[in-house]
Amino acid sequence: MPFQKGRSGNPTGKRPGTRHKATQAALELLGGDLAAITQECTRQAKEGNLMAVKLVLDKLIPSAKELPLSLSLPKVEGAATLPAALSAVMVAVAQGDITPGEGQAVCSMLENYRRGLELTELEARLTALEGRAAREKY
Repeated sequence: MPFQKGRSGNPTGKRPGTRHKATQAALELLGGDLAAITQECTRQAKEGNLMAVKLVLDKLIPSAKELPLSLSLPKVEGAATLPAALSAVMVAVAQGDITPGEGQAVCSMLENYRRGLELTELEARLTALEGRAAREKY
């Protein structure tokens, strides 16, 4: 019976931890030698084999997508304190304490905070105006 359009043949998907068949086959071929192979690759990397260095860095050491950021910012309590926080980020980037990408991420977070403040303020003002209009109507 062919699959119906828009319907998965396996709506629950693969079970967590399920390995691809090629990965399973490779692990079976290596058997118990995986530790020895890893040690040999690491030894060759230490001796200067550039391919081994690349292998160690790319495959054996997990890449750090994001690391905790050590940055001293003034306490942000409202819109009035945002310029000081943004200035602190700019100084940190300029001094090389954080990367420009990290600075951009922090600035983006501060911008999202500002938008949240703005939305909260607009909602309060709109609620007050609607309340006043309702009172004046009667």
